[in-house]
Amino acid sequence: MSEAAALGARPAADGVLERRTFAIISHPDAGKTTLTEKLLYSAGAIHEAGEVRARGDRRRARSDWMAIEQQRGISVTSSVMTFERDGLLFNLLDTPGHQDFSEDTYRTLTAVDSAIMVIDAAKGIEAQTRKLFEVCRLRNIPIVTFINKVDREGLSPFTLLDEIAETLQLDVSPRNWPVGMGGLFHGLYDLDTDRLLTADGPLAVSGLDDPKLDAALPADAVAHLREEGGLAQAAYPDFDLAAFLNGDLTPVFFGSALREVGVENLLQGLAAFAPPPGPQPARAGPVAPSEPRCSGFIFKVQANMDPNHRDRVAFMRVCSGSLKRGMKLTNPRLGKAMTISSPITFFARDRELAELARPGDIVGIPNHGTLRVGDTLSERGDIAFTGLPDFAPEILRRVRLGDPMKSKQMRKGLEDLAEEGVIRIFEPAIGSNWIVGVVGALQLDVLETRMEAEYSLRLGFEASPWDIARWVSAEDPAELKRLLSALRPSAAEDADGAPVLLIRNAWELARFQQDWPKITFAAIRERH
Repeated sequence: MSEAAALGARPAADGVLERRTFAIISHPDAGKTTLTEKLLYSAGAIHEAGEVRARGDRRRARSDWMAIEQQRGISVTSSVMTFERDGLLFNLLDTPGHQDFSEDTYRTLTAVDSAIMVIDAAKGIEAQTRKLFEVCRLRNIPIVTFINKVDREGLSPFTLLDEIAETLQLDVSPRNWPVGMGGLFHGLYDLDTDRLLTADGPLAVSGLDDPKLDAALPADAVAHLREEGGLAQAAYPDFDLAAFLNGDLTPVFFGSALREVGVENLLQGLAAFAPPPGPQPARAGPVAPSEPRCSGFIFKVQANMDPNHRDRVAFMRVCSGSLKRGMKLTNPRLGKAMTISSPITFFARDRELAELARPGDIVGIPNHGTLRVGDTLSERGDIAFTGLPDFAPEILRRVRLGDPMKSKQMRKGLEDLAEEGVIRIFEPAIGSNWIVGVVGALQLDVLETRMEAEYSLRLGFEASPWDIARWVSAEDPAELKRLLSALRPSAAEDADGAPVLLIRNAWELARFQQDWPKITFAAIRERH
């Protein structure tokens, strides 16, 4: 079996094919799922491109596999898709496209080396785009920008570029330019290679003054292109790879994912500019891909991708060495080794056994609840990767079970989905009602839908007396014990057994902080 077939792209110095591991981020409805599918189609990974909202299961977007995603035309899970193109292996992590799933997106972004930011040409930078961009900036992730839907009426290219520069404090370097927009859209001009890109195929020219453009486009379109394209070439900086890799500059590609215009251009830019796998942060210092011993971290757990088998798959980013099927890796949290007998690669719901995985690859490890988000697996056993935090929920609800005789099944289902990060669960010190915490209301819909579909349980939710949850800790264990005893009606534990305080409102939180100065009330907790 070839390396590409096993999991493997352009040979590097050691003969290993290069990787590009990236995510796509955007505001809902900017066209992220459509772009995902058209990238796969452009790379030859799929042979039929279906629209996101097309009717019938056969033409559903391949990357949206959950029923609620298909019904609403949104992504609420992180899919992983691997494909090869021109001697490169691409690992595409399709992040949730709804703001209620920002925590899952954050964790996914810990596993990538670059990102494509999708912007709707009619709407510019929207709230979720800005939020996800800030996450990328925290991790210094280089960003390639794709301005989508230029075939519809929208803002001018200059307005869009200026908004990126001013709002995100990024230098912009356009790599192509739209020939008109909306009803006057005729194609794109590739500023790097001097090619006109239209539905009829590329046309090579010597520059914006080439008479071939006059023959290929209407006179007003050519005049518009020469004016705007010339101004763009003069006004914006040339592409600077070092500035891009440092997160200071973004190459910008215009296009229409739906009409497959500019997608090929974007994929070529990603191959040329996006970095290969780099060092990953760990407690004892960064771990380089060149480290010979295999290591990686779990950034996502997905239960019941195949409900018929009650499966649980942990998604692992390989950070160093080579992961081979059948090898033993140590989990420091558990203090013991486990055999990786059936690692898998993904194409949305489709999966194949991975005989070999290199740094930058994403593999799935089937397990029965052994692995959790944040776990490190390594041959060395002394590595602990960092940067995967938990976030306190913003909505707290009591869980009401339709059939009290099924409380054991409910516990199992809630624990499974909590391990995925879809929800947080808290068990109060007093009372039997579990508390579910979520970032946004849509997560409650997903919880309800999945519990019914995957566990045959009907859940309801009631308002809880609390609005805020905070992890509590103290340098003096006795002080923490006094707090939990004094505030027992508000005390709870999360799924890992960590102490949590459930708080009625911001005023009560401020009072607790004043009354207990030696206690830390944390909204973010590093995974251990």
